[in-house]
Parts: sequence; C-alpha cells; structure tokens
Amino acid sequence: MPGGRVEDGETDMAAAAREIREETGLDVAVGELVGSVERDAGNGLVYVIRDYACTVRGGRLVAGDDAADARWVTPAELAALDCSPGLVGTLTAWGVLE
Repeated sequence: MPGGRVEDGETDMAAAAREIREETGLDVAVGELVGSVERDAGNGLVYVIRDYACTVRGGRLVAGDDAADARWVTPAELAALDCSPGLVGTLTAWGVLE
C-alpha cells in the first residue's frame, strides 16, 4: 500500500497523489476519505493515517525505489501478504475490501 507524509504546505489529497506517483508510477485522481486511524509512533508521538479512494488516470504500475514489488491483488491475496498490523481488518471494516 502506498503511503507517506504530508509535506509543509501540501494538502492531504496532493500528498496522496504525489506518494502514489512516487511509489507506483501511477497518476491518480484522489477521491473521498474512506477512513483514518491513529498509530503510536513512539516517544509520545502519534501518526494520523488518512486513507483516500483513488482512481487511476494514467501511468504504468512499477515499484518505486523504496519497494521490492508493485502489483494489483485481490482482497484474498492482500490478506495473505505481510501487511502492517491491522491494515486488512481496518480496510475491511471501512468497506474498502469485500
């Protein structure tokens, strides 16, 4: 799953589009917020993670320099991958995965 940080002066939607382009080579239209969670970042800090629905507008799916692979997967295939703790359950609860 692509992800990253919002840079100073950048909106969530601009950050999502930029991170997806950098990490997957895809150009996307960022849609509505599908959910958000908070995760402990250590040292008293908290990561606020916001996930947006996106539609591919162009580009070619390729792994960015920080990834070993980039591919489309089914919900069942996603569940079998080594994902961040709670990712699949959270996406399922939000209605993103069938």
